[in-house]
Amino acid sequence: MSDDRFDFEDLKVYQKSLDYVDFVYEITKEFPKEEIFSLANQFRRASVSICLNIAEGSGGSKAEFKQFLKISRRSVRECVAVIEISHRQAFVSSEVRKQS
Repeated sequence: MSDDRFDFEDLKVYQKSLDYVDFVYEITKEFPKEEIFSLANQFRRASVSICLNIAEGSGGSKAEFKQFLKISRRSVRECVAVIEISHRQAFVSSEVRKQS
């Protein structure tokens, strides 16, 4: 770890997870207002969970880190389901769905 950074901050998977959070927050801004506290919120929490579990797991043993990565992968699956629901409800376009 450098003086002002944690090791996990240099992991590509962590950096990509932050990019995904940005993507999710951007697209959920366009969700209908009635979805702000339901589907949009769930989508945001699941995306944030991905990077939080990577960060949290990086401080432990390799076995612990592997377990946290598995949890992150579950959150990815949750995001896949949310993006599909969002597409079916016409909250996101086919193009946005493909980007996710």
